[in-house]
Amino acid sequence: MKTIYFPPAGQGAVPYTAKISQFTEQFTEQSAATIGVFDGVHRGHCFLMEQLRREATARGLRSMVITFERHPRQVVQPQWQPQLLTTLEEKARLIGQTGIDVLVVLRFDPQMAALSARDFMQQVLKEQLGVSLLLTGYDNRFGHNREEGFVDYRRYGQELGIEVVCGTPYGEGGERFSSSLTRRLIAEGRVDEAARCLGRPYTLTGTVVHGEQIGRTLGFPTANLRVEQEYRLLPATGVYAVGVRRESTGQTYRGMMNIGHRPTFDGHRTTLEVHLFDFSGTLYGERLTVDFIVRLREERHFPTPEALKAQMQQDAEQAKKTT
Repeated sequence: MKTIYFPPAGQGAVPYTAKISQFTEQFTEQSAATIGVFDGVHRGHCFLMEQLRREATARGLRSMVITFERHPRQVVQPQWQPQLLTTLEEKARLIGQTGIDVLVVLRFDPQMAALSARDFMQQVLKEQLGVSLLLTGYDNRFGHNREEGFVDYRRYGQELGIEVVCGTPYGEGGERFSSSLTRRLIAEGRVDEAARCLGRPYTLTGTVVHGEQIGRTLGFPTANLRVEQEYRLLPATGVYAVGVRRESTGQTYRGMMNIGHRPTFDGHRTTLEVHLFDFSGTLYGERLTVDFIVRLREERHFPTPEALKAQMQQDAEQAKKTT
């Protein structure tokens, strides 16, 4: 899959009606495209992208997914802070796994935000990206203030020579998969249910930093993880059964993670502490990727460290049965 940023770096001030020769040469071939934030690249997104590939193949077009370098709402509402399921890098990797030909990453800015849906379709999709078929998600809206919908897009498409097709929603048990549903499940600690929406476990990647070594005194040494991904959604506080991959070696481990404030020790700062089963050694400075399997229990205060240790032993036994 080829990934292209639009406009190219340093050309954000160029009017979208202007031709950027060194860029548009890449889009002489006509494409079937879909556009969206695609945060999480969940099963509903993948289903839409499979539809896109079929539509593209049937018409002899290449398939194109158009997404954003940052969430558009951050541009129109600068104070808003998203709770993201994936970084742009992760999103690109996951979209690449769907077999899409081209990923276009829009450098969304106030100039682009001001475009009406029709102007966006003409100036960006038609004239710059060579889109001749647009597959929209069932609830997807774009253009200034997201004021228009599918009927409008189809009418504009007829005027501009873009075929507009509405995608089929996907879900199970009467519930449609969506990024908002996935976020809600993760925020509530229901990571096993979120995995059903995503088609894979929810993950976090971070660097191991020095902590207070409380876990070591309880017989459960932990790696304190610092998540560097801005605006990343953290699961609800509690103890989780997890899978862990060590980036430097590719080795994988079973483990358990606590997200919370360590109330037994009067903690106030949110920490992410992961204990790896069947591992000894140091991990400081290493990058770990954590797969959340299931939440074992909520975080709570224990009367003594010994009571907490006894509970952690039970947590470990339960985690080993689920990972």
